[in-house]
Amino acid sequence: MEHYISQELIQHFREQLAEEEKSKATIEKYMRDITAFVRWLGADRSVQKERVILYKNYLVENYAVASVNSILAAINSFFKELGWYDCVVKAVKVQRTAFRDQERELTKEEYYRLLKAAKRKGNERLYYLMQTICSTGIRVSELRFITAEAVYAGRAQVSLKGKTRTVLLPSDLCRELKRYIRRRGISSGSVFITATGRPMDRTNILHDMKLLCQEAKVDRKKVFPHNLRHLFACTYYQVKKDITHLADILGHASINTTRIYTLTSGEEQVRQMGRLGLVI
Repeated sequence: MEHYISQELIQHFREQLAEEEKSKATIEKYMRDITAFVRWLGADRSVQKERVILYKNYLVENYAVASVNSILAAINSFFKELGWYDCVVKAVKVQRTAFRDQERELTKEEYYRLLKAAKRKGNERLYYLMQTICSTGIRVSELRFITAEAVYAGRAQVSLKGKTRTVLLPSDLCRELKRYIRRRGISSGSVFITATGRPMDRTNILHDMKLLCQEAKVDRKKVFPHNLRHLFACTYYQVKKDITHLADILGHASINTTRIYTLTSGEEQVRQMGRLGLVI
């Protein structure tokens, strides 16, 4: 069956995503993926299953598998919303990775060096912000819920995408943040704010973290906010070996997602295998 993608259908899909309370970032990402697909289709914008499969093959030849599946998920969601189930294609199958890429894995020692660099540069806000993410495992999008009230209560109520959860704050962190907010004169609202009083976002944080790389002698590829959450998860799992509890702390609905966060590097797995004593 042949279908035609009009601008009206794309707009309808955008509105539907908004009604479902998808985040702004998710909506924009879906729109980019669908726009790129339409551009690939050409002037006639006609869609049949065969053309979607050709596009899938094009993606496989030009993008990493994870990116391909992410793009296909957006396009398939669009098709399902329109009832074009005959156009839906399967994701690319990939064997589950048993280890993390060491070139992108931030170590605890590198994390400490980043903290020291932030302190030397006089960036007190970033110094405490990185510790907040890394000691609680919260998402960057949840950082705005770390308020002065939460610091004094020792817990933050996080509400995103229709879900609410409680994030516990370590007592040592609360002690340091209390000193920080007193120095900054913050009596209520988000602790980590810009000069204009708005909560720090991913772009602000990423920019500030990248400025530490040279001073801290840490590879830029390893320095981004989400890697602090990964470091928390790996460190917690190494100590507690409780993936179910870790999933609750991270706010994951599925343990399969948590499993990704607990992967060690390939080099570490080689060391562990060497300790088995199975080679004479």
